[in-house]
Amino acid sequence: MIEFEPVIGLEVHAQLLTNSKAFCSCSAEYGALPNTQTCPVCLGHPGALPVLNENLLNFIIKMGIATNCKIREISTFARKNYFYPDLPKGYQITQYEDPICYDGFIEIELSETERKRIGIIRIHMEEDAGKSIHDLDIDTLVDLNRSGVPLIEIVSEPDIRSAQEAYKYLTSIKQILLYLGICTGNMEEGALRCDANISVRPIGNSKFGTKTEVKNLNSFRNVEKAIEYEIQRQIEVIRNGGNIHQETRLWDAASQTTRPMRSKEFAHDYRYFPEPDLVKVKVSNERLDSIRSSIPELPLARKQRLIDQYGIPHYDASIFVEDHNLADYYEHCCSYLAVKSQKTFKLVSNWLMTEVMRILSERKIDINELGLNPKFVAEIVDYLSEDKISSRIAKDIFPEVLQNNMSPAKIIEERSLVQISDSSALETLIDEVLANNQDSIEKYKSGRKNVFGFFVGQVMEKMKGKANPKLVTEILRKKLDD
Repeated sequence: MIEFEPVIGLEVHAQLLTNSKAFCSCSAEYGALPNTQTCPVCLGHPGALPVLNENLLNFIIKMGIATNCKIREISTFARKNYFYPDLPKGYQITQYEDPICYDGFIEIELSETERKRIGIIRIHMEEDAGKSIHDLDIDTLVDLNRSGVPLIEIVSEPDIRSAQEAYKYLTSIKQILLYLGICTGNMEEGALRCDANISVRPIGNSKFGTKTEVKNLNSFRNVEKAIEYEIQRQIEVIRNGGNIHQETRLWDAASQTTRPMRSKEFAHDYRYFPEPDLVKVKVSNERLDSIRSSIPELPLARKQRLIDQYGIPHYDASIFVEDHNLADYYEHCCSYLAVKSQKTFKLVSNWLMTEVMRILSERKIDINELGLNPKFVAEIVDYLSEDKISSRIAKDIFPEVLQNNMSPAKIIEERSLVQISDSSALETLIDEVLANNQDSIEKYKSGRKNVFGFFVGQVMEKMKGKANPKLVTEILRKKLDD
């Protein structure tokens, strides 16, 4: 039986975080009342002239540099002509023949040790259309607030070979956008949209198969599921003697299937021609240098640095770089440590991924909204690393630290919570516990090893939880097993 491989390319639209729209001064803020953020330019009134938003230009250059693209010195806008109710001008201003960013790539991680390069054909500027709202009780309604909102479209090479690779690529694109601060990445609000071009071919064949484009992908998981479904659908069609038709299909999340939408358009269907109302875009070396100097450390590079600098596992670093604010917070915590070592760096990581992230999840907030001084996390870790407090005491005082914004060191000292690590004092107390529980000693020596926990509990109770549990365990085992 012939085996097939998928060939996948993604087209990602990202809405940019500019205050105003791409070619007019209307607000681009999300969530306003319908049709309250419009003007003659974005409504397509005759004679209204567009003017390029400078931040749209700066933001796309940022993305181009971050994705290793070449930046075109001179580029132009074009009109993409089609009719739809939410496109009042009857055309969309975009770029066609000479996109400003081209011939780039990003790397994705296939595993801890393997990376893959995904090429980027182009990144171009364009404006968004409005939004059609289908209300069965009334009619199709149109909200033009989104009309003219600035977008960039990121078109990948057909280098992706599985749904999982597509998911990783899309995740990486989102992380870069967030690190650059140019997009919210929110797919539910339409700030990030993805269309997938999918075909299959016999393994070893260099010729591409007929592709379909899948739309209506409103979450990362739906992108993955839709691609998996479409790959299998195409393989089954071919194996059953059928042909794949070049078409646009919609992903139906309810049925977990794709269905035909329309035959696939070609470039000539849109009758592209140069936009006569906008001048050519010229990118100076000064602008390029200024933007390049503002590019922050990007996710993949930061992940590797966290692993190398702090000695934390790949998994921990991956969790932190998903949110650059969380990665910043981790590094701030580490900077306050009294003793900086791989042990304490890992303890900070453990504390953030358990106690802190649990609270973030419960409250549905991000780290910047928590209001927890990173110095306080470092204090807790310092006490833990030096065995001055137990993990139980650390967890007990943490809610108070968080609620009252109090220093853990102050709480620990005021309440005399520093655990006792005096082996002679502990040995005296353990001898007393053992002397009072001869029957339990007999049970332990007869093979009932679970009794050991009883002895630990008795010692900890007498010491009001302040005994060093590790030392207690060591002394008890020595006395019981001798």
